[in-house]
Amino acid sequence: MGLTARVLAIDAGNSKTDVAIVTADGEVLATARGAGFRPPAVGLDTAMNTLADTVTQALTTAGLTSVTHVSACLANADFPVEEDQLATELRARAWGTTVTVRNDTFAILRAGVAEPRGVAVVCGAGINCVGMHPDGRTARFPALGRVSGDWGGGWGLSEEAMWHASRAEDGRGPATALSRTLPAHFGLPSVYALIKALHLGQVAQSRRHELTPVLFATAADGDTIARMIVDRQAEEVVSMAVVALTRLDLVDEPTPVLLGGGVLAAEHPQLNTMIQNLLADRAPKAIPQVVTASPVLGAALLGLDGVGAREGAQGRLRAHFGV
Repeated sequence: MGLTARVLAIDAGNSKTDVAIVTADGEVLATARGAGFRPPAVGLDTAMNTLADTVTQALTTAGLTSVTHVSACLANADFPVEEDQLATELRARAWGTTVTVRNDTFAILRAGVAEPRGVAVVCGAGINCVGMHPDGRTARFPALGRVSGDWGGGWGLSEEAMWHASRAEDGRGPATALSRTLPAHFGLPSVYALIKALHLGQVAQSRRHELTPVLFATAADGDTIARMIVDRQAEEVVSMAVVALTRLDLVDEPTPVLLGGGVLAAEHPQLNTMIQNLLADRAPKAIPQVVTASPVLGAALLGLDGVGAREGAQGRLRAHFGV
């Protein structure tokens, strides 16, 4: 497609959307940030209209009405049929001649590797894992929560911490400092008081994610139950990574394993050390590394892959994003 090609890169997560307009030589013409992309919560039409506001802002800043290729990495695109549906919606907007839609986890993976080769495990509110092979093969999981076999992420960790704290306080389970540290975070005297506050809306359910850092701090102070929960999260991360590596025939080759999302990017020593140790045992050639680069960089790099960008374009694009 040559240097006349332009890419519209979209990284649309549940909480925010980032957009970049990039030329085939890696120059960033414009960026924009907008609200999250949540079709299950607000409906597809409303979600697409919200996305359109952010895209239009970037196109207007770049002085364009359309581009050559749209590379969209979208939350809630968990099955190929959903990717196809969303691609149809994007084509209808006429933002690009060609459109590729992927789950947003692929953006984090591509942001952290020099070529489309590797595995990424993301722990944000939930947990997800994807892998890419240079021959075009991918590995992925439905990542819909417990119904699809998942455990962990920030929401799951906070829920597990509350479960143990509740049982410790009322005598059904072993003692844990979580029964003190979790309610103390909200200035409450007991787990019972915290349960009541959450149930009655005195503490918003959305604030439960604040308990995850409390869990890690409690684990760092040596609490046995808290440490057990953190170790289980490490086990889940490594299980997903090893399965993805195996599916792509990469388990016996030096391969990056990217760790992203708020839980893993925080680099809690116990969690990340346990992940490294488990990977060293089960996939010794895996190369774990935390990725903190903006996911929209990954969406843009996938777009450059799609337009056959020339050598040097990736480096120029990464430099723009400070990587």
